Amino acid sequence: MRTGQALLRVGSFLAGACLFAAQAQAQVDAGPWPGGRKTAVVLSYDDSLASQLEIALPALDAVALKGTFFLIGSQIRPEQVERWRAAAAEGHELGNHTVRHACPQASYPPARRLDTSDSYDVEMMIAEIRTMNSMLTAIDGKLRHGLATPCGQHLAGGVDYLPALRASGLVRYTRSAGSSDKRELDPMDLPCIWFDEKASGTDMIAAVHQAERTGGLLIIGFHGVGGDYLKVNAEAHAQLLAYLKANSKTIWVAPLMTVMEYAAR
Repeated sequence: MRTGQALLRVGSFLAGACLFAAQAQAQVDAGPWPGGRKTAVVLSYDDSLASQLEIALPALDAVALKGTFFLIGSQIRPEQVERWRAAAAEGHELGNHTVRHACPQASYPPARRLDTSDSYDVEMMIAEIRTMNSMLTAIDGKLRHGLATPCGQHLAGGVDYLPALRASGLVRYTRSAGSSDKRELDPMDLPCIWFDEKASGTDMIAAVHQAERTGGLLIIGFHGVGGDYLKVNAEAHAQLLAYLKANSKTIWVAPLMTVMEYAAR
């Protein structure tokens, strides 16, 4: 990635949340977002969950919106491969969430040491990300993918692997799970906003309203939708999608790879 493409400017923050209100730099010459839209929203889904195939994808397809799905290689069952391939063919993005989703022991208890990133070194983590990229290419036929770091962190054996990942050129961007107070943010460490099952559709739409006021980029992260774990209510999720669809003239909803490539023009 060229240095000139590596920085995005922060527009504003939603207090207490992981809102990345980022505007592309001066190279975006047709207004901040395509068609002069006020803001961009990315809907991202982690962990290859069944509720994403059964509930989230059909809900997105019903309103013709596209999402980004970060897949864990070890969690994809053989009978699901064709369904993920079909999702990619319909314009949804498949992203890298590593093969084993290894997190530090402190952030992911209880777990066997073998299952934590404490047992990795940087070279092992980079190799696993490369392997997952190959798995994704076998599914979607694409050579470039983005990464969502497991548990939103980037440590292997206690060492930050982000510099090595950046140097490797393996991924176009990296989405984390936390906030940032930096004036300039790096596409290799993008924050997002998360909701739990207590959140209503109104709560989610309020975050979009904030992004509309700032003219920035809002990345929303989900796990389960109407099922599985860390789930959001399916009706609340559908309300958010309905709002985004109804306001498509002013809100650009696109996969994260599409947004990153547009911002880096």
